[in-house]
Amino acid sequence: MANADQLKALIKSHADGDDTRFYAIAIQVAAHAARTGHSKLAQELRELVDKAKSSEGQKGQRTRPVALAQPRGELASLLLVSYPKQRLSDMALDSALHLRIKRVLLEQRQREKIRHHGFAPLRKLLLVGPPGTGKTMTAAVLAGETSLPLLTIQLDALITKYMGETAAKLRMVFDATEQTRGVYLFDEFDALGGRRADRNDVGEIRRVLNSFLQFLDRDESDSLIIAATNHPDLLDRALFRRFDSVLEYKLPSPDLADKVIRSTLAALDTSAIDWRQVKEAAAGLSHADLTRACQFAAKEAILEGTKEIQTHTLTAALRERSASDEDRRS
Repeated sequence: MANADQLKALIKSHADGDDTRFYAIAIQVAAHAARTGHSKLAQELRELVDKAKSSEGQKGQRTRPVALAQPRGELASLLLVSYPKQRLSDMALDSALHLRIKRVLLEQRQREKIRHHGFAPLRKLLLVGPPGTGKTMTAAVLAGETSLPLLTIQLDALITKYMGETAAKLRMVFDATEQTRGVYLFDEFDALGGRRADRNDVGEIRRVLNSFLQFLDRDESDSLIIAATNHPDLLDRALFRRFDSVLEYKLPSPDLADKVIRSTLAALDTSAIDWRQVKEAAAGLSHADLTRACQFAAKEAILEGTKEIQTHTLTAALRERSASDEDRRS
């Protein structure tokens, strides 16, 4: 049931005409009801909110999630809050990965039905793969599709040299997952989840990893917990079985690269492009590099006043991205 602060917030948001905040608080009340065993009430509240939002959407009104309580004090330095608008349709993914993310969204949208039968929805995900292949964007898509805030954990503020301090901050983050439902992203996760057996590792980092494993095991919140890394080989093996699902990201295939390029340049004239040359220049590039190269070529065409993409401009941009990528790896 709603507590006193939630009831006051509901009345105030209604009086202020702030429908977005009103609905957000109602969803928080529903989540609290579900955690305390009132699953029927929780479902009814969510259905009422969904119906009201749908009615508003038909009238042309737009809503977006608003943080019920912005992180304060020390927690404010640990969590970066954003409200992504990305959708799964915005991503260019291979079919297998697309289906796996779609499954996560399906289980999240019907999580009460799943829990009613004694199961838990997918919500603890480990994303692994090369840079620029869509891991961080996946977290944004999960937030956008579920109308939840994306809370990115700032590892530079989380990890300290003082014994016990990092674990204490980590506890604050996991406490936040219980208090505010959202998508919590641990990016560059290998900095936190490195192998405990590494000889060069310090004792404090091993203790932090042990704490993370314990917090993750005990977590029964309604939030999604996402960890992403470019270096899965550096992770402690115990981590892999603690997550509900491990999603592997790869560099795009030639067909997928072609899709990324055509989609990015869809608003411009591409009739003059020699797609064979472009396909050769795009080989081995990530989704992010392909997008950046296309954006450069598009702006070049706009600045020239033609809006026609030239093959030499696009291939030069793609090769520059490829050279930069090789420099980063060397």
